Amino acid sequence: MGTKKISGAEAVIRCLLEEGVDLVYGYPGGAIMPVYDELYKFKDQLHHVLVRHEQGATHAAQGFARATGKVGVAIATSGPGATNLVTGIADAQIDSTPMVCITGQVGKHLLGSDAFQETDIIGISTPVTKWNYQITEASEIPEIMAKAFYIARSGRPGPVLVDITKNAQFDEFEFSYKKCTGIRSYNPKPTLNIEKVKEAAELINKAKKPFIVFGQGIILGQAEELLKAFVEKSGIPAAWTILGLSALPTEYPLNVGMLGMHGNYAPNILTNECDVLIALGMRFDDRVTGNLETYAKQAKVIHFEIDAAEIDKNVKTEVAVLADVKEALAALLPFIENNAHESWHNEFKELYKIELEAVINDELKPKKEGISMGETIEMINKHSKGDAIMVSDVGQHQMFTCRYAKFNSTKSNVTSGGLGTMGFALPAAIGAKMGMPDREVVAIIGDGGFQMTIQELGTIFQTKVPVKIVILNNEFLGMVRQWQQLFFDRRYASTEMTNPNFVAIAEGYYIKAKKVTKREDLDAAVAEMMASKESYFLEVMVEKENNVFPMIPTGASVSDIRLS
Repeated sequence: MGTKKISGAEAVIRCLLEEGVDLVYGYPGGAIMPVYDELYKFKDQLHHVLVRHEQGATHAAQGFARATGKVGVAIATSGPGATNLVTGIADAQIDSTPMVCITGQVGKHLLGSDAFQETDIIGISTPVTKWNYQITEASEIPEIMAKAFYIARSGRPGPVLVDITKNAQFDEFEFSYKKCTGIRSYNPKPTLNIEKVKEAAELINKAKKPFIVFGQGIILGQAEELLKAFVEKSGIPAAWTILGLSALPTEYPLNVGMLGMHGNYAPNILTNECDVLIALGMRFDDRVTGNLETYAKQAKVIHFEIDAAEIDKNVKTEVAVLADVKEALAALLPFIENNAHESWHNEFKELYKIELEAVINDELKPKKEGISMGETIEMINKHSKGDAIMVSDVGQHQMFTCRYAKFNSTKSNVTSGGLGTMGFALPAAIGAKMGMPDREVVAIIGDGGFQMTIQELGTIFQTKVPVKIVILNNEFLGMVRQWQQLFFDRRYASTEMTNPNFVAIAEGYYIKAKKVTKREDLDAAVAEMMASKESYFLEVMVEKENNVFPMIPTGASVSDIRLS
């Protein structure tokens, strides 16, 4: 566009519009007020959602980004407004979520003087951002904003923070905008080495017991169809990390389940029996590997990864393919031989039968009087038919959701993975639903995590966003309680919750609400919730000592997985 003289605050808004942004989450304050004044003027083009806490803005922006694949945007003022963003930024960093956070800052002449609501948010956020920058002159705004969006969405995505002093928001300059297409010394997409691809193919074709483990890189790289083509052609069983969940349909025949601490029995046990382990867009997190000293030592490991820092960081590779996973899989496919690996698949099926008998049947069809978390998730599956986006918080309910939720399409599982942030789900569900208004969005939350961001019910009330909220209430901090039961002789130190009347609180925000205490009422309540065209709050009282199994104790081998 041509040049014209405008304020820095208006430039910020015009930069957002140039980047295709039409939805932002935030909370106003003194140091960001000029930008909010421009937001008011541009409200027909750029919708601002007033959250009830700045952390809610980041989680909502994350939910939007995870459900849509676009960059989420959060805005806050200086000082406490900026520091309240940090948890969400750290969450986005470890889970590779593209997000741009804009914070106001005191005037340039006041920097370093401990002025009212001044904090060094650049220093604070440096360890948890992909990039950050403080703008002190209005003329810097277009170039820095363009860089911010480019860095956030390119390569391995992540959060970027742009801090803008108040003088830079008020000052005027000749505005023009040019999208960023590259930055010297930043190489977001490594050049594919075809020889490495051929080496990988040779190992895969010779393998007797090959095993695919895939993570969120498949979803971020939009490589779902290529993953399916690779699995079908090679006949190799494939398992997922919790952030990789939904890249393949849950019911897909070669999808053998979830890896990790509360993952499925077969993929965990057979990780230590495969001869070639093919890691696609995953980073060998400790919750997946257990004890690294015993993890897949018998296997030749092939790692397809876009971030060079992840290669050989935790697990030593035989072949590393440093590349965009979509580009790498497209190059790999022609070199892969058709195979079925039927006897190897049968090993997974036999171990699944053991888990079905020891764990799954009791969880999904419990004989105990109390409602289980698993059967609640199964009831939601019945009424969602696998088409909903499920946004889970952190704890037992998260693991039950990841284990038992059914998904037909990608970008359907939204949860806090690497950071494990309680309070994530409610605001993230708001962002997911606003990003994908035609899809049903169900938030699954524990009674503990819910109370960390409960105020975002106000955002739901004000915006009328039709999110479905399910509280699985066991009156405990369930995951910590489980550990206390198993490893601390049932000393339930500070984990029992005395909860308020959640239904009354939801109704106080004019959200339709219901509480279920008996199994016979669950089906009808879930059906009513899913049929609602408005937001709906459902509290399900679940068994107090309902544990998540299988389980790999911290520091144990994946082969030491416990079924009870």
